[in-house]
Amino acid sequence: MKTTWLIIALVLAAILVNLPTLEFLPIGKQLSFRKGLDIAGGTSLLYKADMSEIDKNKKEEALNAARAVIERRINLFGVSESIVQTTIGENDYRIIVELPGVDINQAKQIIGKTAQLSFWEKSATSAAVFIKSPEDLEALVATQAAYPVSVIQFLGTYPEKTNLTGEDINSASVGFDPNTGSPQVRLDFTEKGAQEFAEITKRNVNKRVAIVLDDIVLEAPVVNQPILEGSAVITGGFTSDSAKALSTQLNAGALPVALIPLQEHAVNATLGKESLSKSLFAGILGFVAIVAFMSIIYGRLGVVASLALSLYSLLILSIFKLSSLTPYGITITLSGIAGFILGIGMAVDANILIFERIKEEIRLSKSKDTSLTIGFSRAWSSIRDSNISTLITCFVLYQFGTGIVRGFALVLAIGVLVSMFSAIVVTRTLLKIVYK
Repeated sequence: MKTTWLIIALVLAAILVNLPTLEFLPIGKQLSFRKGLDIAGGTSLLYKADMSEIDKNKKEEALNAARAVIERRINLFGVSESIVQTTIGENDYRIIVELPGVDINQAKQIIGKTAQLSFWEKSATSAAVFIKSPEDLEALVATQAAYPVSVIQFLGTYPEKTNLTGEDINSASVGFDPNTGSPQVRLDFTEKGAQEFAEITKRNVNKRVAIVLDDIVLEAPVVNQPILEGSAVITGGFTSDSAKALSTQLNAGALPVALIPLQEHAVNATLGKESLSKSLFAGILGFVAIVAFMSIIYGRLGVVASLALSLYSLLILSIFKLSSLTPYGITITLSGIAGFILGIGMAVDANILIFERIKEEIRLSKSKDTSLTIGFSRAWSSIRDSNISTLITCFVLYQFGTGIVRGFALVLAIGVLVSMFSAIVVTRTLLKIVYK
C-alpha cells in the first residue's frame, strides 16, 4: 500500500514539474530544459593549448587554469548553458568551448584576449586636488569610467594600478591556517615581484590592496603589516573549494597559456529547431508504436507496462528539468534525446522479460500471485546483469569521451537506473493491483 501511494506521489510530482509555466517555489526560478548547442544554435570552438613554455609538471594545472579563465569570462558576458571541457592526449592539450546563442565573432571576442592579473591600491592623493574647473570634473569622471567597476567598489574613487602583475608570481597554492585550520591561499613571488610587493605593503598598512584578474576583484585583503619575505597569504573565509578556485585563477595569471584555434563550427538555431522537431516526432511515434505492440501482444499486462513506461518518461523529463537548478545541470542535445529514446526501449525490454517469466509460471498451473512473485524473482537477475553491463559502458563513454558522447552516456545511464525502478517497483505494484 505504501508503494502505491509513493507511485501516486511521484506521478503528481512529475506532472507538476513538467508543467510548462511552473516556477520552482523555494527560489522562484523558472524550470526549463537546458538546450545544447545543436538545438539552441550557437558556436563550437576547439583550441590547442601551447605548452612549449610551460614546465612539464605544470601543464595539466595550466590547462585547468586556462579553462577557469574562459569559464569566468563567459560568465562575465552572461552566456548561459555554456560548456567548457578539456581533453588531454599524448602531449596534446585541448579546450572545447560550446556557446549556445553566440555567433563566432562574439565567441572569439569573449575567449581570445589574454588573462591579466594585476594589483591595485588606493591613491594617496585626493581627487579633489585635480578639480579646479568643470572641465577637470568631466575629465575625472571620464578617468573613473576607465577603471574596473569592481576595483572602485572596493577601493573607492581614484584607485591606482601597481607595477606588480601575474608575471611576478611563481605560483599560488592552497594551505591551511595552523591556528584555526581554515583554508588560505599562499602566493610565492619572483625576486623582482617580492621587492615590488614589499614596497606595496609598506605604503598600504591598514589599507586594502585589490588582487584583480580580468577586471574582476578576486580578493581585497587589508594589509596588517609590511610583507618582506617574498610570499603572501590571503585569508578571506575560504572553503576548500573556493581557496582552490582562487589558487587556480591566480595561476592562470602566473601561467598564461596561448590558445591556438583548431576548429570553428557554427550551428544555425533554425537548423537546431528543425532537428529537434524531427527527433521529438520520431520519439513520440516510437512510443506510440511500443504501446500498441505491448497492448496487442500482452493484453492487460501490456497496458500495465505502457502505464509504467509513461511514468518512466515523466520521471526522466522531471530529472532533466530539476537539474537546471544546479550549476551542472543536464544539457539536452540531440545525442541526449537518442539516449532517452534508447532508454525507453530498454525499459520495455525489462517488462518483456518479466511478462514472459510470469507466463511460464502460469503455464505450469501456478496461481497468479505465485507466478507474479516467481516471475519477478527469476527475471530480476537477467535485468540486473544486462543493466549493469550497460552502466559500465556508459561510465567508460563518459569518462573517456567528450562532447556529445558524454551527453549520450549520461542520459542513457539515468534512463537505465530509472527503467530498473520502473520495471521492478512500478510494474510490479500495478500488476498486483490488476490481479487483485
